[in-house]
Amino acid sequence: MARKSHETSGTRQGDLVIPLIRVAIDAVAIEGSFLLSYWIRFRTPLFGHLGFDPAPPPPIEGYIAGSGVMMLVWLLLFRASKVYRPRRRVSLSDELISIARWGTAGMLILMSAAFLYRGFSYSRTVFALIWATSIVLILLGRALVASLERKMHRRGKFLRTAVIIGNDALANDVFVRLHRHPSFGFDIAGYFAEAPAGAGLRLSGVEYLGPITNAAEFIGTRGVSVVFIALRAGEHQRLFDLVSDSEGLDVQFMMIPDVLEVLTSQVRLTEYEGLPFLTLKGNPLTGWGRVAKRMMDVCVSALLLLVLSPFLFLIAVLVRLSSHGSILYKQERVGIDGTPFSILKFRSMRTDAETVTGPVWAKKDDPRRTAVGTFLRKTSLDELPQLLNVLKGEMSLVGPRPERPYFVEQFREKVPKYLDRHRVKTGMTGWAQVNGLRGDTSIEERIKFDLYYIENWSFALDIKILLRTVRAALSFAEVH
Repeated sequence: MARKSHETSGTRQGDLVIPLIRVAIDAVAIEGSFLLSYWIRFRTPLFGHLGFDPAPPPPIEGYIAGSGVMMLVWLLLFRASKVYRPRRRVSLSDELISIARWGTAGMLILMSAAFLYRGFSYSRTVFALIWATSIVLILLGRALVASLERKMHRRGKFLRTAVIIGNDALANDVFVRLHRHPSFGFDIAGYFAEAPAGAGLRLSGVEYLGPITNAAEFIGTRGVSVVFIALRAGEHQRLFDLVSDSEGLDVQFMMIPDVLEVLTSQVRLTEYEGLPFLTLKGNPLTGWGRVAKRMMDVCVSALLLLVLSPFLFLIAVLVRLSSHGSILYKQERVGIDGTPFSILKFRSMRTDAETVTGPVWAKKDDPRRTAVGTFLRKTSLDELPQLLNVLKGEMSLVGPRPERPYFVEQFREKVPKYLDRHRVKTGMTGWAQVNGLRGDTSIEERIKFDLYYIENWSFALDIKILLRTVRAALSFAEVH
């Protein structure tokens, strides 16, 4: 019981301290953005060189007063978006999107208030600077807090005691992923199942706590605050019994779905003439969503082709010098609605790579690659010519990766829901790829991520995937 009181106290303290630090850092960042923007506009010669009116600067007191209003508005907006909840796990790309979204809303409110208030004249240039600098400063502050939280967890502070329900590959995957990232803040006490995990699973190295019927008592006496449930579809009765037995206990249940349809779909309620229907399968990428996505594809691909043209020329020269054959490699792939198209790549293999074997799955350290091709494949630079496919409308910047017809025919028979990935345009990068599923990895796992992307598409999700792709590319450059 002593352990329970100590851990519960530490957990609750962490759930209070970190959000308070996050609020304080956000407040400092907002105030800093006002002062920095005022200084850049009125105390530096920058805008004078740009031809702006060199009139005397207005009193800073007006901007300090405005910063107080802005701080209150933004903190309330962030609070409403659940930014300050404890145990928040959000990537920096998600943070950037959230800050930009709510920051823009906050700026519109502030500008409206400034327009109605005639007692002081605010500079529109300063407002633009505040918008830009606040996003940067708040993002840096959030990154600082996230780093502090991870360090605390690695040192064993503010950890939440957790158990796993299950003993097979699904439960093992949960354990491996949590154990790989101690910064998540979980102390895995063990697992419950009807039998110990197999010797080949890493889960077997954790304490076996007994059958699932013993879990509720253990949760109540050992201060467990999180239960990770990894049960198969046929074991859901045990889940219901566990939840029922745990009634009244302060514990959070988190379940990893086993059923593909549950994992990838957004179940929605639609009503026709008072009769409710559950939509089990849909596609949010319709109407203006398709227009916005296509506009982003055209603008970004055209810009990248223009900016990267010298670099693309250099790669083309290296490919030409590395081996005999064409610079670009064309290969038939299957796109939206099963329509075939020719995908473009910088050639990374010998021209006779599949003369004897026919279509085969590319593997790590493939001996068919050229010296330059090995580097291009590792860095994914061989994919850059696909910007032309995007510009032509055959592909999108973000979407499921296209496969060759030969493999599509194989996978459609073996992998459930495989053809559903052809409901949208294929992409240069995708949700599966930024989650580590690229190259010679499980096609079943890729399908789960691809279908999740299709069912949950949003413009913000596309931006998030692009940002994570850029981050992965920069990380590779730093390592090498």
